[in-house]
Amino acid sequence: MILVNTDYIAGKELEMLGLVKGSTIQSKHVGKDIAESFKTLVGGELSAYTQMMNEARALATKRMVEDAQRLGADAIVNVRYASSAVVQGAAEVMAYGTAVKFK
Repeated sequence: MILVNTDYIAGKELEMLGLVKGSTIQSKHVGKDIAESFKTLVGGELSAYTQMMNEARALATKRMVEDAQRLGADAIVNVRYASSAVVQGAAEVMAYGTAVKFK
């Protein structure tokens, strides 16, 4: 599956199949949450949350690709990511784009 953040793939003629998406809501366990909250006092990267968001993006992307495969897509164009806080310490990540088939 080809994933691009452009609305075209060089050298390919595309047939649009429709919007595809994948999402997940992730959180860290309370111990990590407390440890990371202390880091906010001194500054620096919140590595547990960085890892959580990387895992969430990977899972959302996997689910988006599975959605596109159900449509028989060859690629997904205009891939985008969005995130939002659901509750403190938990975030939703959504991956979305347009499923296409090569002509």
